Amino acid sequence: MKFEGTAIAMITPFTSDNKIDEEGFRENINFYIDSGVEGLLAAGTTGESATLTHEEHRKLIEIFVDEVNGRVATIAGAGSNSTDEALGLVKFCQDVGVDYGLVITPYYNKPQQHGLVQHYKTLNDNADLDIIAYNVPSRTGVDMASETICEIAKLDKVTAIKEANPSLDKTSHTFSLLRDNDLLDDINVLSGNDGLTLPLMSIGAKGVISASANVDPVRMVKMVHCIQEGKYDEARELHYQMLPLIKALFLETSPAPTKAAYHMMGKPAGPLRLPLAPIKEDTKKVLEDVLKKDGFI
Repeated sequence: MKFEGTAIAMITPFTSDNKIDEEGFRENINFYIDSGVEGLLAAGTTGESATLTHEEHRKLIEIFVDEVNGRVATIAGAGSNSTDEALGLVKFCQDVGVDYGLVITPYYNKPQQHGLVQHYKTLNDNADLDIIAYNVPSRTGVDMASETICEIAKLDKVTAIKEANPSLDKTSHTFSLLRDNDLLDDINVLSGNDGLTLPLMSIGAKGVISASANVDPVRMVKMVHCIQEGKYDEARELHYQMLPLIKALFLETSPAPTKAAYHMMGKPAGPLRLPLAPIKEDTKKVLEDVLKKDGFI
């Protein structure tokens, strides 16, 4: 089954001594589920996966699957710049009962487009887990071309792509190629940019994997449902209501502003792990003003 709807790219709360805050993580999961989301993502970029040890990464996923207990779809970060390492994570996710592995395009290596196809084909052919590919060129240094997306759409276990290239023209081209090649039913496109969820869904995306929904899950879920029901006037109003918060949460590198917001809201967050540092005072002021205006603090 292909994921659609709203999933939250969850933060990873840490204790004061920089360990995984298991109790806080479980508390956050229940807050998200109570907000009506269709899915949750653990150990993604927003979850500071880059600074989790391999042991912590696996432990976090195990806690995640245990706490969700089938109530919503589970998505777990399973990417790496090594195909062998990514395959190990995908197999681990499969073994512990995750529904989808989120596999980012390999970073730093800057693989060729045919290398990207081979990367996902290797995962497809050697594991039994639905895969959501993740294209985020601003972080990886490589952009998956529309033609490449069409190629991986032919793989039976690659069921969706989280598209974080901000170009609507590029995504429109992707949908045109998928349509022309009878592949629209083979892969769902999910928004990877919260502020572009409305326009992306208007041209064919099926949902969002959202970082800002850590703070404001209810309105994001409602907007996505409105789009699914064709209520675009209401969806547009929600989009503009959420936009100041979305912008504030990305004034500095995510998830630094989101964790700051959680501290202000009194929710489990804990410190960031270096090299991410606490947000600057001017960013904090903007974020605090938006949170107050929206009634979160």
